[in-house]
Amino acid sequence: MLRHEFRPGKLVAGLFVTVAGVVYAGDAGGAWETPWFAVIPLVVGGLCLAAVAGLAGRGIRRRRGGRPATGTTTP
Repeated sequence: MLRHEFRPGKLVAGLFVTVAGVVYAGDAGGAWETPWFAVIPLVVGGLCLAAVAGLAGRGIRRRRGGRPATGTTTP
């Protein structure tokens, strides 16, 4: 029993923002040197991939017919 729809765009966006946080944490901890501008392409690229994944997921849900969740009423 699914409790909510799978949203791949949110998963991809969260993954890339987490990676950006790890990069900055590694820089702050002294594990490596990261230029201040290095994370910008990482986050922007992740957001673009998240948009593509979200649109693909939406297209798949629309093509399947989009079954309504249980317990919801349709007018």
